[in-house]
Amino acid sequence: AWYVPCLASLETLQELCRKENLRCKSIGITNRKLKSYEVEYLCDYKVEEGTEYYLVKWKGWPESSNTWEPEKNLKCPLILQNFLSDKNEYLSRVREGKALKVRNHVKALQPAVADYIVKKAKQRIALQRWKEELNRKKNHRAMILVENTVDLEGPPLDFYYINEYKPAPGINVINGITTGCECTDCPAEKCCPKEAGFILAYNKQKKLKIQPGLPIYECNSFCRCGPDCPNRIVQKGTPYTLCIFRTNNGRGWGVKTLQKIKTNSFVMEYVGEVITSEEAERRGQLYDNQGNTYLFDLDYDSDEFTVDAARYGNVSHFVNHSCDPNLQVFNVFIDNLDLRLPRIALFSTRTIKAGEELTFDYQMKGSIDLTSDSADGLSPSRKRIRTVCKCGAVCCRGYLN
Repeated sequence: AWYVPCLASLETLQELCRKENLRCKSIGITNRKLKSYEVEYLCDYKVEEGTEYYLVKWKGWPESSNTWEPEKNLKCPLILQNFLSDKNEYLSRVREGKALKVRNHVKALQPAVADYIVKKAKQRIALQRWKEELNRKKNHRAMILVENTVDLEGPPLDFYYINEYKPAPGINVINGITTGCECTDCPAEKCCPKEAGFILAYNKQKKLKIQPGLPIYECNSFCRCGPDCPNRIVQKGTPYTLCIFRTNNGRGWGVKTLQKIKTNSFVMEYVGEVITSEEAERRGQLYDNQGNTYLFDLDYDSDEFTVDAARYGNVSHFVNHSCDPNLQVFNVFIDNLDLRLPRIALFSTRTIKAGEELTFDYQMKGSIDLTSDSADGLSPSRKRIRTVCKCGAVCCRGYLN
């Protein structure tokens, strides 16, 4: 038998069951729960004969089942609070930022207000589901949060979270190494960096101590040392709780840290599809017409391969550019010693405060900014108009390219 994953949400499947009067134990629709009701969000408001009513969308029920309920029947203080906040937010924006007080004589909401409240409720639910999906798929302990207090934009429709490189057919990102260091207490004289002709990248506090441009060689899956080895940093994933948030100055999504990050700390890895440079050239021209792309040349030793994080990636997909960044790119080698295929790690260049946005310079060696109509100077076929930079840094170059 063939099995195809269902793309519909649990609530959508429950709606179908209730609409057709079907039972399905696996999605929670049993005889007992077929007629159960739980508030999903509130759609509208009115006052009739001195009584306040709210139009309720019931969780797992089609919108045709929405009902008007008096406030005394609603046991959902948070949903009520969200409804009132969304209403006042919309009215305040209409009044050009002037707070609008709710008057007692208001009998019903204007259709535009109710429409905004419903869209905001659906967005809130969609972003919550996306956050849950991201945290199911990640392979590190730290949480990923999602926040949008700026507009009605929901989760990206064509983005798939991955934790490591997704190689294109014919590209091997694991070169099949069968040996590792014999250290019982890394670093020793024959530890992995020494074998590669370089020094250990980290100090005793597990902070970076090498200069930009030098490679990082971490212990691999065949090394004798255990998971607490001080030379295993990037491979453990980000240790910080990060938040994907909507920027308020037209830069789309961004990423901020919710924890303090000390100087020279590993923050995240840049992952995506690994493709050939020829394929990157072809995709780049297609992406130009769409207005965005996320191509990162793996040019540590050669320029044969590129990482494309447009559709497949992790949190780094959402990190914005800055001319004064707080992250720096480093090439890392762990289970693949092929110099053409380093892993890309982002380390802090200074102390980063909790709540501060994370950024790196798209013009760093090995990275190509292609977030809108940008780029200049790659090749005639990839040449693009200059894009104004919105990073806001004092030393801003004015353009992303």
